[in-house]
Amino acid sequence: MNIIEARNLTKTYVIGERQIRVLDNVSLAVSKSEFLVVEGSSGSGKTTLISLLSGLDKPTAGRIFLEGKDITETTEDALAPMRNEIIGFVFQSFHLIPSLTAIENVMFPAELKHDPEAYDKAYALLVRVGLEKRSDNLPSQLSGGEMQRVAMCRALVNNPKIIFADEPTGNLDSENGRAIIELLLEFHRERQSTLVLVTHNTDIAARADRMIVLADGRIRPESRHEN
Repeated sequence: MNIIEARNLTKTYVIGERQIRVLDNVSLAVSKSEFLVVEGSSGSGKTTLISLLSGLDKPTAGRIFLEGKDITETTEDALAPMRNEIIGFVFQSFHLIPSLTAIENVMFPAELKHDPEAYDKAYALLVRVGLEKRSDNLPSQLSGGEMQRVAMCRALVNNPKIIFADEPTGNLDSENGRAIIELLLEFHRERQSTLVLVTHNTDIAARADRMIVLADGRIRPESRHEN
């Protein structure tokens, strides 16, 4: 069963009198519980692709389906709760709310859906990643690795069906980067979530169920990996 499907996606940006086509007629299907890696050089369209697949951005042309539902023209008011319910995001930049503590940042998506167990779920995740003693710290009081672990917990607090991770180790040293990837893969396996990961790391890509490579806004012939 395909949990994500993209049909003939094109994304064009207009800058002054120039039109820049970032994605060019891209079609892609992602199966439920699949671990998919997206690779490509800088400017190849990786971030744009996952922004479209997750409903964070709209395509210039083409259609996007989540769980069989066409979300291409769905309004932001309708998309926001849907994203919060089934999608978790982990970005290269942590995007934590600076005025909220670690646990408040993790709780935030669960509070948006009025989950009475928001605190308990958030705290359990912080325990899982070894940050329970930092739960009352603000982001400014955390290291980069700690902030990314908080961001990952926030992405997972609603037990999403799909996790999008865009270069989640890009701002981390190698040790913290490895720890973040291992945690993401643990949650992917335990919860049977779909994981779409943008990375340049060939070791990580080798562990994926499948890898696609973007070049000049198009998907190159796919490489498959047997786990």
